Amino acid sequence: MPKLPSVTAQGLIAALEKIDFLVIRQKGSHVRMKHEDGRVVTIPVHAGKDIGKGLLLKILRDADLSKEDLIDLLK
Repeated sequence: MPKLPSVTAQGLIAALEKIDFLVIRQKGSHVRMKHEDGRVVTIPVHAGKDIGKGLLLKILRDADLSKEDLIDLLK
């Protein structure tokens, strides 16, 4: 199983936009993204900081993506 990559919030948002997630709103430092099939994820945006491993795993679960899917999207 591949190692989970370090990713910033902007990198994750760009990766999710590649698979048709859309930013539906931002409240403070949190961006809410939604897919047309109903999946919703919330991403904390803090400039220059990577998203923590546990939170990244939770976001991947909410988006119904595997680690491999994320790695492919980040390329």
